[in-house]
Amino acid sequence: MSVIRVVLVDDQSLFRAGIRMVVASQPDLEVVGEASDGAQAIEVVRQTRPDVVLMDIRMPVMDGLAATEALLADADPPKVVMLTTFDLDEAAARAIQRGASGFLLKDADPEFLLAAIRTVHAGSSVIAAAATRKLFAQLNEPVRAVPATFGELTDREREIFALAARGLSNAEIAAREFLSEATVKTHVSRILAKLSLRDRVQLVVFAFEHGLA
Repeated sequence: MSVIRVVLVDDQSLFRAGIRMVVASQPDLEVVGEASDGAQAIEVVRQTRPDVVLMDIRMPVMDGLAATEALLADADPPKVVMLTTFDLDEAAARAIQRGASGFLLKDADPEFLLAAIRTVHAGSSVIAAAATRKLFAQLNEPVRAVPATFGELTDREREIFALAARGLSNAEIAAREFLSEATVKTHVSRILAKLSLRDRVQLVVFAFEHGLA
């Protein structure tokens, strides 16, 4: 069984200790490093090469937003999940715009935290997709021109794109479109490839940035 390597980044040592205990209790997860600020996080992540980083947003020295942007510019970056105390956090939305795979509330249930790590590592990044949509609805940023690559999508792919952009899961899309989940997954993979998007959260961001949501 492959082990998912995790780095914890938060300026509160007690919070890190609690998350470490939860993660370490799982045979398929391992905490390989910790950091208390963004600058330290960059150093630790580059040394340990984790699969997933749990990144606090508000920290001294360098905040999580700047650290995330720096890490995601590296070759073969980890998946980054932002940790926030606010349900509709504009900073979390900014981080997602810059490539983070989603966000979690700091008071999330341990089971949800563990599921989120595994989901993000698997590349699905469906966590907080609906919440991400709510976040971007509040930003009110100017709409960008739709890139030509969007025109390469088939009619069916555009239908599924629209549903995924609303935060619907593969199962929900399958039920609505009378398709199998496997077929939906294939369509979503093709959509992401054509639009050069990394995951479903980035699909939601793309939809809002280009007025397609």
